[in-house]
Amino acid sequence: MKSKSARRAVHFVGFRGDEYLSACRVWGEPDFIHRGWDKRAQREIADIDTVVFASGPHDQAPRDRSYDDIRE
Repeated sequence: MKSKSARRAVHFVGFRGDEYLSACRVWGEPDFIHRGWDKRAQREIADIDTVVFASGPHDQAPRDRSYDDIRE
């Protein structure tokens, strides 16, 4: 069986305004956008992924209640 090398994904968490454009300049377009840091978002992060928070420390605890999905 051939092993595929995993691709690193970029996750943006909690972005709501102009800081999104600033983050895109640094990290490029995100692969995933999470409205907030909750347990569901945490489960979707692989060990090799990069997580970019709009605010707060990198080691913040996820919220117990889940955020709803992004509304169009």
